[in-house]
Amino acid sequence: MTIQILDPTPELKTAAGLSAPRLDTLRGKTVGLVSNGKEGSKGFFAHLDGMLREEFGVAEVVTRVKSNYSAPADAPIVAEMRRWDAVVSGIGD
Repeated sequence: MTIQILDPTPELKTAAGLSAPRLDTLRGKTVGLVSNGKEGSKGFFAHLDGMLREEFGVAEVVTRVKSNYSAPADAPIVAEMRRWDAVVSGIGD
């Protein structure tokens, strides 16, 4: 039996597709959590919030929930992201 593994990585990288520079540490930083608002995301983000504060010394965790789970984040949330050091965006069902 042969298993074929496909690499979904695009061949060309654009400037918009580049990763942000990594933070040296999360200690003392502000991390934003952007949820799609589905039921399954509540427990995940609550646990992540605790881990970020207790294990990584994050100073502030800001949680925002999108108004529509299948649409991009609302403009006020995107504007607020500029003040955060890192963002975790996630979905749940």
